[in-house]
Amino acid sequence: MKSHPDTLRRFLFEHAPIRGERVHLDASWRSVLERHDYPPLLRQMMGELTAAAVLLAATLKLDGSLVLQIQGSGAIKLLVVECSGDLKLRATAKWEGTLHGRLPDLVGDGRFVITLVQKNGKQAYQGIVALEGESVAEILQNYMTRSEQLDTRLWLVADEHTASGMLLQKMPEQAADYSDVDAWSRVDQLAQTLHNDELLQLPTQELLHRLFHEEDVRLFEVQPVSFHCACSRDKIAQMLRMIGVEEVEAILTERQIIEVHCEFCNHRYEFDKVDAAQMFSSTAPVEANETLH
Repeated sequence: MKSHPDTLRRFLFEHAPIRGERVHLDASWRSVLERHDYPPLLRQMMGELTAAAVLLAATLKLDGSLVLQIQGSGAIKLLVVECSGDLKLRATAKWEGTLHGRLPDLVGDGRFVITLVQKNGKQAYQGIVALEGESVAEILQNYMTRSEQLDTRLWLVADEHTASGMLLQKMPEQAADYSDVDAWSRVDQLAQTLHNDELLQLPTQELLHRLFHEEDVRLFEVQPVSFHCACSRDKIAQMLRMIGVEEVEAILTERQIIEVHCEFCNHRYEFDKVDAAQMFSSTAPVEANETLH
């Protein structure tokens, strides 16, 4: 039986300080892939990072967005995933040559950057994470355990059709409320029996029953997840205004048209001399020649 497509579901253990989330991405993940021709190994890592971004964004309950970036000096130059508080996502990557080997080798001398962005576009927080681990899940587990001082487990998997993930987190204990001192160890051991094909294919309710049928687990309502790119012609125009009228006019003199591609959705925006004159006018709105590539 196939899982609900493009959804996140929260769950908690009624008699233990443990919470969890499961995300399953179908159409939203394929919307990321269809914009660019990513190599299989990069596609897998991107899918894992995308699933992780949704899980973390839901955990943080953002009024804005979460951006996860892996920046490297090796064959993989950049992996970026952005997920908003209402679970709208986009992702992109840059790489060179043929990809093979382990994540640390592919990234080389790199870093993991986590950024929280408010709705007004201002940066609320940025943390730089050491690339400690063999996978996206291990790197993020290490970060969350150290930064939040909460034991966290992540399972992430992706293929060319689906990206999926599960998060478990031990919450601060209140001795008066919980007497099951072995709950975290027991739940963690049960979750370690999870297989990648189960995470990719099983609906959340069935997955949790398979893992924790002897535990008292409360499953919350489905939250939809979707692909959405926040680029717009107006935002590109604002960027060009920041470059300045002289630089824009110089580019147009040389090329006749300024062409900008969104790296996330591959949308193409074109600006000619008429558009530039409107851009730098104090009264005229930016309108335009807009085409898809």
